[in-house]
Amino acid sequence: MITIMLKHHQDKNIEQLREIRNKNEFLENFPPKSARVVSWYVMMGIGQVVTVKIPASELRALNMSVEQSVWGAFSTEFYPTYDLHPVMKEKKAALEE
Repeated sequence: MITIMLKHHQDKNIEQLREIRNKNEFLENFPPKSARVVSWYVMMGIGQVVTVKIPASELRALNMSVEQSVWGAFSTEFYPTYDLHPVMKEKKAALEE
């Protein structure tokens, strides 16, 4: 999994950002078809945070979709991510036994 922070460019208003995304065909190109969206949240005052599951072999496709559709409207940050919840749930259950 990878979490992508899409930070709005603060020097642009919502209409300008929407225009850039439309011109870049953001919704058509991001995320790539090889990615499965786990979550997609808006962070008020920041932008959007998207977590996707994608095979490691498709990481280049993710990078290309960002470069082609996101740049101009957002700055980006990428964070490799994993789901710790099942591990913690198992440990907690073991403690309760």
